[in-house]
Amino acid sequence: MNDYIQSMIEWIEEHLSKTFLLDELAKYMGYSPYYCSFKFHQATGISIRRYVLLRKLYLSTEDLVIGQKVIDIAFEYGYSSQEAYSRAFKSVFGVSPGEFQINQGPVQSFAKLTLEHNRDVNRVSFIKEVEQLQNRNGELFDEDVLNIFNGQMMYDEFHSNKMMGNSDYVPFNEAMCVHPTSKQIFDDHFIRLRAEGHQNAVESYIQIVIKPLEPLFQNQYNYMVLWFGEDVFCQMNLLTLLAYLEQITYKGRVFLNSFRDDEFKVSQTELLLGNYQKIYEEVLLNQQKPTMELLPVMYQAIELHLSMLAEENSVKKYIKNHAHLSESELVHQLMAVFSTLGYGDLQYIEIIRQVRTT
Repeated sequence: MNDYIQSMIEWIEEHLSKTFLLDELAKYMGYSPYYCSFKFHQATGISIRRYVLLRKLYLSTEDLVIGQKVIDIAFEYGYSSQEAYSRAFKSVFGVSPGEFQINQGPVQSFAKLTLEHNRDVNRVSFIKEVEQLQNRNGELFDEDVLNIFNGQMMYDEFHSNKMMGNSDYVPFNEAMCVHPTSKQIFDDHFIRLRAEGHQNAVESYIQIVIKPLEPLFQNQYNYMVLWFGEDVFCQMNLLTLLAYLEQITYKGRVFLNSFRDDEFKVSQTELLLGNYQKIYEEVLLNQQKPTMELLPVMYQAIELHLSMLAEENSVKKYIKNHAHLSESELVHQLMAVFSTLGYGDLQYIEIIRQVRTT
């Protein structure tokens, strides 16, 4: 079946510059439109039309970056008008194509789907990318800089090899995309609430999450460099840290180094603090859409995060439709299919067991 779905993906990729017609794909595959649509969604967790929309819009951001006219891009990707393209673009990225062209920011990558999951990072490209960052902005490698990494693994790699020069390094070992949180970040109530959600003792949570962050709490830095991927897991952690920096009225400069797990290419953006505390409260406390404008990559992640709060979300549906798979097989499939969520095995195991015991 994977070969069958991959053939559909290859056909779609070859026809992205045209108006998508399900009947034409079905004719090529030799099956009914319903069967093609059903099997594609079953295997990938996304509808064919949604896949086509996201691929076209993601590819179009590359054309916007190089300054191509919006109307030319619209027709290049099969839209009937510039207005139709602009509406679709804003629905996904939260800004219009023109606004994106003026204030370019990171977006959540939507690469061509493959049904094999591989998050291994090429360490050579990894090192080259950091060297390029140093050539562009060497001040971020000095002693008055704190690098905060999403998780222990990336922290260990950077810290052990001193990849950011004389600067300091800390990991943020959390998963803010799951379980309740509190308005004040990193206070006693926050710690108790998060520990309870993760079913950890408070002492254990402090050792895992709080203690590694001590340089953030104790030292003064002129620069914060936040290393976070594009997925929901990383972006909710990023939102929490930005809200915390606002809570402590941090006055230094803040840079986001956004990257994909499967392709270590960094997009560096300087962030201005001011609205993240409010967004944090709206999204992670009140589970509402943000009322403030924000980076496209965070806008996309929040949309996905809120969709996961639905009782019948896409992950739960996928689990129910693959009841024949073992827990370990299903975790592997979920990590491949829902890569934009960025959940780890612990998050998926929790959801699987919840679904299978109800």
